[in-house]
Amino acid sequence: MWRRVECVLWGPLSLALRARSTSSRASVNASQASPPPSPHGFCFELSAQQQEFQATARKFTREEVVPAAAEYDRSGEYPVPIIKRAWELGLMNGHIPESCGGIGLGVFDSCLISEELAYGCTGIQTAIETNSLGQMPVVLAGNKSQQKKYLGRMTEEPLMCAYCVTEPGAGSDVAGIMTRAEKKGNEYVINGQKMWITNGGKANWYFLLARTHPDPKTSAGKAFTGFIVDADTPGIQMGRKEMNMGQRCSDTRGIVFEDVRVPAENVLIEEGAGFKIAMGAFDKTRPAVASGAVGLAQRAMDEATKYALERKTFGRLLVEHQAVSFMLAEMAMKVELARLGYQRAAWEIDQGRRNTYYASIAKAYAGDIANQVAADAVQILGGNGYNTDYPVEKLMRDAKIYQIYEGTAQIQRMIIAREHIDMFQQ
Repeated sequence: MWRRVECVLWGPLSLALRARSTSSRASVNASQASPPPSPHGFCFELSAQQQEFQATARKFTREEVVPAAAEYDRSGEYPVPIIKRAWELGLMNGHIPESCGGIGLGVFDSCLISEELAYGCTGIQTAIETNSLGQMPVVLAGNKSQQKKYLGRMTEEPLMCAYCVTEPGAGSDVAGIMTRAEKKGNEYVINGQKMWITNGGKANWYFLLARTHPDPKTSAGKAFTGFIVDADTPGIQMGRKEMNMGQRCSDTRGIVFEDVRVPAENVLIEEGAGFKIAMGAFDKTRPAVASGAVGLAQRAMDEATKYALERKTFGRLLVEHQAVSFMLAEMAMKVELARLGYQRAAWEIDQGRRNTYYASIAKAYAGDIANQVAADAVQILGGNGYNTDYPVEKLMRDAKIYQIYEGTAQIQRMIIAREHIDMFQQ
């Protein structure tokens, strides 16, 4: 039975279904490191418009994502029909501003949708949500011409894009990127290799980070430049689709750039600004990643609860055994707290505040509890949990990536510690 969701608003947030959100008007450079609590207190009720979006995503997930998830996991096929349907329903690209033909949703609203989609399949949800990561640098740093050209086209048809940063030798260590861009006249010539690029083989265009300063000792804040690169540009070579442990239907692959020419007009802001743009995007996208982890954890808990209410051992339902009921209680605590975490992080950014601290807490905690809750669900189902006839083994495989992509669990802890110490010393 589907859960009753009590999502938390950390202040007086009321966003219209088809209106620009608070976040689209807020400054992305808000510098307050330790924001004061809202003077209006907390509200535990979604607006009517938010409930409508949540209900639409939930209905779509139950009717179209859940029934298809297992087959997409087995085949590894990219879920094109489901993505097209999500686009038609307005469940993709919600953050694109109205000036580009979008509906300008805030991060909080987008997270509500992501959690519902992830409940059905995080592979499908990741394919959809990766559009947000690829687009976010353009939302944050693109000029009007760049935004209308590249964001505008995504409101006209169900196109995909990708965040093209990670390399074979530079994952968490973004400063170790080796891909180079050399300016020649009014163009940049890009050479290098990217790896683990989600939507890499399906993208219409990429946000790409490349080194433009020749001195290897130059700080990351000045050494890298962000580019918008059309995927059909000559010199781009697609690698094979990787078959991963989980989230198998998302398209992940390596991409080689060999003498790829990109016009200077496709530079975001200016040469040397790329690192800050790339990292700034995470503050807006990590809450959504956390919401996806929460959706997976909620599904795992629901599957375990349903099974425990049906399965008998030693003449009693599983749920009547204290050992099992305590496991379910632990699951519930973790899911509820992780949900509050991503909602706080999303609310902070929608208020125009710097949310690095909260975004990393949300991402780290939700990623961890997704793995814990999925593993416990497998345990409760026993042998059936280990079998592909039941969905929890897929959930356990899918969960692991939440501790790796968009910043590992360890990187999040480094960020949290740094932010905490900075705030403490103020």
